[in-house]
Amino acid sequence: MRVGVVGNPRYGDLAAVLSELAREAPARGLSLSTEPRLHPFWPSDVPDFDPAALDALLTFGGDGTLLRGARLLGGADVPILGVNLGRVGFLTTTTRDRLPSALDALVAGEYVTESLGALRGSIVSGDGITRSMHHALNDVALHRGGVARVVRVNVTIEGQEVGPYSSDGLIIATPTGSTAYSLSAGGPIVAPGVAAMVVTPICAHTLAVRPLVVSSAATIVVSPMPEWAEDVLVSFDGQTGIELARGDRIEVCAASYRVRLVRLGREGWFTRMRQKLHWGDLSGREIVR
Repeated sequence: MRVGVVGNPRYGDLAAVLSELAREAPARGLSLSTEPRLHPFWPSDVPDFDPAALDALLTFGGDGTLLRGARLLGGADVPILGVNLGRVGFLTTTTRDRLPSALDALVAGEYVTESLGALRGSIVSGDGITRSMHHALNDVALHRGGVARVVRVNVTIEGQEVGPYSSDGLIIATPTGSTAYSLSAGGPIVAPGVAAMVVTPICAHTLAVRPLVVSSAATIVVSPMPEWAEDVLVSFDGQTGIELARGDRIEVCAASYRVRLVRLGREGWFTRMRQKLHWGDLSGREIVR
């Protein structure tokens, strides 16, 4: 079984984790390959991975590492098993201490996969030329660079003008991303399997502008107003950032592929939400009867 590995070097024990993986892999028939930046952390030489040749991808870190791993796959239909080395790990499915049993389940095929929609964001110039295209599993966010400043944009959905937004930024999120940046900005939680995108303003400058839930089949176009077009950035999953030139717009729609996350055991999405987001948690509060 050909398994690629992605990891976050900021975790101090990453080298120990990869050494453990290198010890556990041969007995399970796992052939390991890696993203290039992890070479210094392996106990011996491991080749770089080719997404098209993988049977599975392991990510070691938090949700951000898993999101980066999904982008590195470039749309390849490869299941991702996320090993959480951090705190919340909403997208990850196991922890370091359970790594051997997780590898056993992966090899035996004793898991289910959760199929998640992604976004495609195209930066289009004023003369209609697509300058660049990027993908995101969580969200595409538009905001000003440098210090926090208001940005004004026009938003159209399926060719219909929604209206101008005056805010600190704008987030377009998948259901997966609805529990991330969008949620922090006041957006709704959308259960997986709902074919939708969420449009959430960041600190809107009027109460008349609220988050929107729209069809995942829609195309959302965000155009900075000319007098507010300086120093506008677009970020993808909070990791890849592109500065818009004057006259540019960002067109967001559903990606042509889906991302498959490995899920072990019977833990469902609502259970993860309750446990990791502390949904409905009243602990520490005095209940008066």
